[in-house]
Amino acid sequence: MSPASQPSSRAGLSGRARRAVRVPLAALTVIAALAASAGAASAGPVERPGASAEEAVRYVALGDSFSSGPGIPDRTDATCGRSSRNYPSLIAAELGAASFTDATCAGADTSHMTNPQAAVAPQLDALRPDTTLVTLGIGGNDLDLAGILTRCVILGQVVPYGAPCKSSYTLLGTDEIGSRIASTAPKVAAVLAEIHGRSPEARVLVVGYPAILPDDGTACRSTVSLATGDFPWIRDKEKQLNSMLAQQAGERRDVYVDAYAPSVGHDTCKPAGVRWIEPEDTAEAAGFHPNAAGHRSTADAALATLTR
Repeated sequence: MSPASQPSSRAGLSGRARRAVRVPLAALTVIAALAASAGAASAGPVERPGASAEEAVRYVALGDSFSSGPGIPDRTDATCGRSSRNYPSLIAAELGAASFTDATCAGADTSHMTNPQAAVAPQLDALRPDTTLVTLGIGGNDLDLAGILTRCVILGQVVPYGAPCKSSYTLLGTDEIGSRIASTAPKVAAVLAEIHGRSPEARVLVVGYPAILPDDGTACRSTVSLATGDFPWIRDKEKQLNSMLAQQAGERRDVYVDAYAPSVGHDTCKPAGVRWIEPEDTAEAAGFHPNAAGHRSTADAALATLTR
C-alpha cells in the first residue's frame, strides 16, 4: 500500500521494513523507497471444475499489498508479493471458485486499476463479462501512507511526546491527510464504476484495512518510535480512510468488508502469536503487513458478507 518506485519481493504498503521494530526510521525509509512492484503480468485465471455454469463463482481479486500478502509463505508471485495464503486465495478455496484470477499487486494505487504498474498490466484487465465476484482493496497508496509514516517516525525520534506529526499535517488549521482521503474518494468511485461496466453481473466487495496500531491509542515506542500522541492520530486517519471506502461502497450498493473491527487487539504492537500485523520483516510476513492470521480474518469477514 505504498507508492514508491523500486521493485521488491516483499514490497507494498511499507515494503521492506527490515528493522522496523528496533530501528523504525531506517525501516520506514526503506518502506518509502521499496514499496511499489513491477515486471510481471497479473496472474491468469485458475480454472476449477465442479459447479454448473449458472452456479459457478468466477472470482477476480484486485488491490494492493494488503490484499496480495507480501512475505507470507508460500509466495506465488515475487513481483507483486502474492501469497497462496492471502485472503483472495482463501476466499477462492472456500467458495470452490470455478475460476480465480489474483491481480493484486504490492504498491498499487487506484491509477493501476486502469493503467499499467510498470510492466504489470492494469488490474481491471483481469475482469470478464461473466465475472461473478470481485474484491477490491485499494486506497492507502493514494495517500502516500509510507511517506506519512516516515515523517512521523522522524518527528517522533526528535519529539517523543505530544503529536508533532499531526501538527505538521494540520498547519494553519488544514487537514492534509483528510484532504488526501477526500480526493481519493472519487478515484475509488471511478474504479467501482469501471468494474461494474466490465463485469455487470459481479458482486463487488470493497475491503477495508485492518488495525495497524492499537485501537485504544496506546503507544508502543519500543516497537514503533512514533510520538505518543501520534499513535491515536494515525489510528484516526486509518479509520477515516476506511469510512470513506465504506461510503463509496454504499453509494453503489456494493458491500463493504470491515477488516478493522475483527483485528482490534491484534495490531503491530502485540507480541508474536497475537499480532496480525508484523512490525518488521519476519518469516510470517513483510513488515507492517498482515500475516497469514490477518488474511484469514479478512477472508472470514468477506465470506460472512456473502451469506447475508
